[in-house]
Amino acid sequence: GSVVASYPYDDSPTHNPTGVYSKSADDEVFKYLAKAYASHHPIMRTGKPNCPGEEKETFQDGITNGAQWYDVEGGMQDYNYIWANCFEITLELSCCKYPPASELQQEWENNRESLLSFIEQV
Repeated sequence: GSVVASYPYDDSPTHNPTGVYSKSADDEVFKYLAKAYASHHPIMRTGKPNCPGEEKETFQDGITNGAQWYDVEGGMQDYNYIWANCFEITLELSCCKYPPASELQQEWENNRESLLSFIEQV
């Protein structure tokens, strides 16, 4: 896990494991949507999730192009964009995939304004 808003494409033509910016035709729209979410999240907007074992990992403005972060062949985000014209971003909301119940209230607080901002983009 991490704390970042990722946008298409997750797959790249070269299939390098990481570091390849895979730009979609709607790249500016995706960046705008990802920033709409990330800019309202107190951790995500810093671009420094500080996840255990990945303390040096950073994301400018709290967003990343999926393939630039790591290449994923056949991901749902790309599939829905290409085949159904759905504009999806992937939200990584926590360093921990399954946070304990005691942390859920804080996770809600961290994401509430981001979710409202994202909904307003419709």
